[in-house]
Amino acid sequence: MKFDPLPAEFLASRLQTPKPGCRVVLDTDTYNELDDPYALVYALRSPEIRLEAVYAAPFHNDRSEGPKDGMEKSYRQILEILSILGEERPVFRGSEKWMDSPDSPVDSPAARDLAARALAMPDGEPLYVAAIGAPTNIASAILMEPKILEKIVVVWLGGHGLHMPLTDEFNMAQDFYASRVLLDSGVPLVLVPCMGVVSHLIVTLPELREHLSGKGKWGQYLLDITTEQMEQYGNWSRVIWDISTIAWLCGGKGFQSGLIPSPILTPEWTYSADLTRHFIRYVNYIDRDSVFRDLFGKM
Repeated sequence: MKFDPLPAEFLASRLQTPKPGCRVVLDTDTYNELDDPYALVYALRSPEIRLEAVYAAPFHNDRSEGPKDGMEKSYRQILEILSILGEERPVFRGSEKWMDSPDSPVDSPAARDLAARALAMPDGEPLYVAAIGAPTNIASAILMEPKILEKIVVVWLGGHGLHMPLTDEFNMAQDFYASRVLLDSGVPLVLVPCMGVVSHLIVTLPELREHLSGKGKWGQYLLDITTEQMEQYGNWSRVIWDISTIAWLCGGKGFQSGLIPSPILTPEWTYSADLTRHFIRYVNYIDRDSVFRDLFGKM
């Protein structure tokens, strides 16, 4: 599908750090691994953002039987987390399969809600989409209603750093066509790469015990799920990837980034460059201590 390009000046203005009080939806494959619950709790505890809805994203690995099962397990876990923490937000089921082609959106309650919620935004105020899973729901909403390109800003944890030889990162590789929609459509996009950028958001169990133990139900919940998984697999440390998107929405303290032409994702899971393409904001460095200081302080 060919999209009408947004003016460069418009993209540049939309890709600035959000103002406090920005309206946000979270698209998450929550059951996939423990860093998604960290992102959800972080979003709920951050006064800088207004979390309006949560979408269950599909995923497929050894914790699911396929994208539909992964999405359904994520949907149920989102509801469980909100119940444990005494929070209420609208929660929507997402895509049950991957996109079959570049022009084949997957209809779902999440995609429909994103399209409707974005179109209802006041002029000049974008809806921020914190995306920490395969972007099927978001790409589908864009294909179903291209007008939302002017209404949303996507902050996506996807792919690896541009300097890495391959970019077959889990979120990006789950749905090739959806990933290309995010990179090719011209949607205002903040790309937060995994290996080489977010990969040093590492934390250890002793540090988590120091900062989360006895810090209320929020901190204790995160500590419990992390302890269970780290002790099960014998991990000494753990990367908490997904909090990076929420940290950027909270002001991006410790982030370094710049506007670059959107990279082209090839079928070989490499990036190709075209300097005439539209701009995205590319995060190239995150100060680890700034992010965890903010997270722990909000517990």
